[in-house]
Amino acid sequence: MDLTHSPADEAFRTEARAWLAAHVPAVPLPSLETEEGFGAHRAWEAELAADRWSVVSWPAAYGGRDAGLLRWLVFEEEYYAAGAPGRVGQNGISLLAPTLFDHGTEEQRARVLPPMATGEVIWAQAWSEPGAGSDLASLTSKAVRTEGGWLVNGQKTWSSRAAFADRAFGLFRSEPRTPKPHQGLTYLMFDLRAPGVTVRPIGRLDGKPAFADIFLDDVFVPDEDVIGEPGQGWRIAMSAAGNERGLTLRSPGRFLAAADRLVELWRGRGSPSQERERVADAVIGARAYQLFAYAAAARFLDGEPIGPESSLNKVFWSEYDIALHETALDLLGRDGELADTDWAEGYVFALAGPIYAGTNEIQRDIVAERLLGLPKGRR
Repeated sequence: MDLTHSPADEAFRTEARAWLAAHVPAVPLPSLETEEGFGAHRAWEAELAADRWSVVSWPAAYGGRDAGLLRWLVFEEEYYAAGAPGRVGQNGISLLAPTLFDHGTEEQRARVLPPMATGEVIWAQAWSEPGAGSDLASLTSKAVRTEGGWLVNGQKTWSSRAAFADRAFGLFRSEPRTPKPHQGLTYLMFDLRAPGVTVRPIGRLDGKPAFADIFLDDVFVPDEDVIGEPGQGWRIAMSAAGNERGLTLRSPGRFLAAADRLVELWRGRGSPSQERERVADAVIGARAYQLFAYAAAARFLDGEPIGPESSLNKVFWSEYDIALHETALDLLGRDGELADTDWAEGYVFALAGPIYAGTNEIQRDIVAERLLGLPKGRR
C-alpha cells in the first residue's frame, strides 16, 4: 500500500488546516450531551457546512466536496489535530447517510441529506430495544400498514443523541410471521416530535443525557420515510453496521490527536517513567489504527466490501480508547476521574465503546466464525 499523498491531496490538507485554524472556537464548546452544548454544536455544524467542510466526502449536490474516502481521512486528521469540537451530527452523517446513498431514493437523498449536512436536522440512532441490543434480530417494535404509511408501536432504548435530536432511524417488525427473526423487518425514519412519541433521557455516569428511551404509541410514518423495500430492513441495516464498525464511527484522526495530547500530558507531569510504556503503546496503537483504516479504505475503493474485518476494527478501537483514557487519568492522579476535563468525559464515553455498535463479545464471535473459520460457540 502506497501511503504517499498526491500534491492535490496535500493541497486539500493545507486548505483544511488553514480553515480550521481560522474557525475552531478558541474556547471549547459546552458538552454536546447538554441542551446548551447541543445547541452550540449544532451551530458549529452550520459553520462547517457554510464552507462545505461538514461532509467532505459527499457529492457537492448534497453539501459535500466530492473529496472521496481518502481525503475524508486526511480531513479527519486535521480536524482532530486542530482540537475542533465533537460532531453532534455524527449519527446521521456516518450511519444514515451511507444507508441512503446505497438504498434510499433520489427524493429521500434530496430531502434528507442537505439539512443533515448543515445541522438543521440532527438524527438519533434508534436500533436497540430492551430485549434487543446486540441480538438486534429479536426486536419487537412493530410497524403495521395503514393508509399512506405505517403505524409504529414499541420502545427503543439507549438511543444516542435522542434527548435533543430532531429525528431518528431504526428497524421495525412489519411481518410478524416469518421463518427467521431477521426477516420481515422494515427500515424507517421518523420524527421525534410526532404525535405519539415520548422521549425519556437516560443519564450517563456523569448525569448527562447521552442516551434516551423512545416510546412509540401509534406513531404515523409516511411511506416516503421507508428506506428500501418493506421487509428488507435487516439487509439494509447490516450494510450500515459495517460502516459503523468499520471506518466511519471512529476515524484514526481522533486517536492520533488524543495520543499526541497524552504525550503532552505525560511530559507536563514530569515524564514519569512508570507510565512511559503505556504512553508509547498509545502512540503505537494510534498509528496502527491509522494504517488499518487506510488499508481498509484502499480495499473499499478497489470495490471490496468492508466485510467482517470491520469487527476486528471495532474491538480494537473500543478497547484502545479505554486504555488511552485510563493512562491519562492515572497521569492526572487520584482526582482525574472527578475533574470536569476532556479526559474525564472522554473516559466515561470510552467505557461504552465495547457495548455499543454491537458488543465486543458479538464481534469476537464474528471474527472467530467468519474470519478464522472456527465452529459456532454455544449461545
